[in-house]
Amino acid sequence: MSVTSRLASMGLVVPEPATAVGSYVPAVRDGDTVYTSGQLPVREGRLFASGLVGSDVSAETAYECARQAALNALSAASTVCDLEDVTRVVKVTGYVASADGFTSQPTVINGASDVLLGAFGDRGRHAREAVGVARLPVDAPVEVSVILSLR
Repeated sequence: MSVTSRLASMGLVVPEPATAVGSYVPAVRDGDTVYTSGQLPVREGRLFASGLVGSDVSAETAYECARQAALNALSAASTVCDLEDVTRVVKVTGYVASADGFTSQPTVINGASDVLLGAFGDRGRHAREAVGVARLPVDAPVEVSVILSLR
């Protein structure tokens, strides 16, 4: 089953690639490895939610934000490779803008991990970091980047 079909069975679609808003590119391919820039939970040109998780944004909404950020990371990767050529999701790095005392960053970033596992099956099993931070760009609650290995 293709990546697109797997995602569709989850009710998900990889969006059109967004244009970088700074002095960087959305993704870089170096040989058989793809690195994405950090992706925010932007859906249809708008931030899905904003603020700190644990005060302004619920953990459940932040989980959905991480799902969207992972889809955006796949979209960024698709600008430099065919997603069908992914042999492994190597690593996911997730940042969670966290209110004081919020410690469920791994649960939030599971949203990204679940999308990647759904998209790639066993090839989607990855190493991961889930880091709490004071703030993220444009007051986003979550930011996700991925490293992919290609055939």
